[in-house]
This record gives sequence, C-alpha cells and structure tokens, in this order.
Amino acid sequence: MKFLWAPWRIEYILAPKEEEGCFLCKGSESPHEEGSLVLYVGQRVLAVLNRYPYNPGHLMVAPLRHVPSLVDLDREERGDLMDLLTLSLGVLERVMSPGGFNIGVNMGKAAGAGLEHHLHIHVVPRWEGDTNFMPVLAGVKVVPEHIEETYRKLKRAFQEAVGG
Repeated sequence: MKFLWAPWRIEYILAPKEEEGCFLCKGSESPHEEGSLVLYVGQRVLAVLNRYPYNPGHLMVAPLRHVPSLVDLDREERGDLMDLLTLSLGVLERVMSPGGFNIGVNMGKAAGAGLEHHLHIHVVPRWEGDTNFMPVLAGVKVVPEHIEETYRKLKRAFQEAVGG
C-alpha cells in the first residue's frame, strides 16, 4: 500500500466546524496577523488566500461588510468587488500563469456555502491536466506548492499591483 502524506490537512480535519466568528471579518480586522493569509484589504473589499485550496492560488474576494448575498451589496460594494476580482485575476495570471480559472459564488448552505453568512467569490486557477486520477480514485487532491510560499508570492504581487 502506498501513502500520500498531506500533513497540513489535519488542521482542517481537527478544527471545529463552527468557528467562533467569521474568518473573513477577522482577516479584515487583522490583515497583518501571521497566518491570516490576507492578500489585500481595500475600502470595501478584501482578498484572502483559501486555507484549504482546490488548487494553488485558490483565493476568495469578499466585501468587508458581513452580508450573505449579492443582492445585499450596494452599488459601490458591487463595483469594488468586481474590480478586486479583476485585479486578482491579473495577479494570478502574472504570478502563476494558469491556463484558465473557475470563478464561483455559493450563496446559502444548500448551494454548498461553507461560510454561508459572509458572501465571497472563489477564484480557482486551473491548468491543463490539473485534474487526474487522484481525486477520482483516491479522493485526494495534490497541491504541489506549500500555501505559505504561494501566499508570499501573491502578497508581493498584490502590493506591486496596487502600489503598496
């Protein structure tokens, strides 16, 4: 029998499923806290690297305001959210050179939202052949770069992109 070691997954497996508070709100309040994975905080929006990614560079963009749905956003928040989504795509293209992206919003628990009360948009970089037999046969996704290294690269690129 062969083993695939993914020791970072134990943190997710053992973590309480109902965390106290919202990680997006916490991230916007303490964006420089070690381990926050916050890439950018603007006046109304933020970008944060997904701690349990589907692929390297999987990030989320979200409004700072804790609302569950797109219909709850005002015009400025919607505009800033789309601007940050566009900026995020550009950063990911420059840093990671993906062949494409999956972009999605899960609104509500029935739609698969793990964090159902704070709207967020998933941005998942994709490459030709990034889906292979591992997820199909073993239920395992191989992420080839450590999340901290991905975070350092993307954080630097966001700072360069916004002049910070």
